[in-house]
Amino acid sequence: MKESILDVLLYLFEHYFTEDADIVRDRDSLQNGLLQAGFSPAEINKAFDWLDALAEQRPHATSPRADGPTRVYFGPELDRLDVECRGFLLFLEQHGILDADQRELVLDRAMALDQDELDLDDLKWVVLMVLFNQPGSEAAYAWMETQMFADEPEPVH
Repeated sequence: MKESILDVLLYLFEHYFTEDADIVRDRDSLQNGLLQAGFSPAEINKAFDWLDALAEQRPHATSPRADGPTRVYFGPELDRLDVECRGFLLFLEQHGILDADQRELVLDRAMALDQDELDLDDLKWVVLMVLFNQPGSEAAYAWMETQMFADEPEPVH
């Protein structure tokens, strides 16, 4: 089975993170559960490194600014994130779901997935995981979760 870091992260997120916080603190039982689910030790370690880097990079609590800096993408970012992904990040920032620091954290974590390309669904999962890890982002997380699992997306006005 060819799995990626994102596959491991999604499995963790869907099966552990949203259910029981005590299980999340026990890395050994998480690792054993992932091994039993068929993931390779190398991909499991990369996923844990990804999560550790996410935890270390929490932005400082600031109020979101609607007039924040405009993000200019370059090089590998343009190669991995298509126009739809970049537009989605801009949409999230303009609507106050992400602030500039969170956007940068999403970009950092998306680039750390070590995939040649990310589609919009992959990026949405990264956004959801970043928001899940951000204190004070509960409303943004709930909105994002609703958008991902709703049958029809919320109309944009």
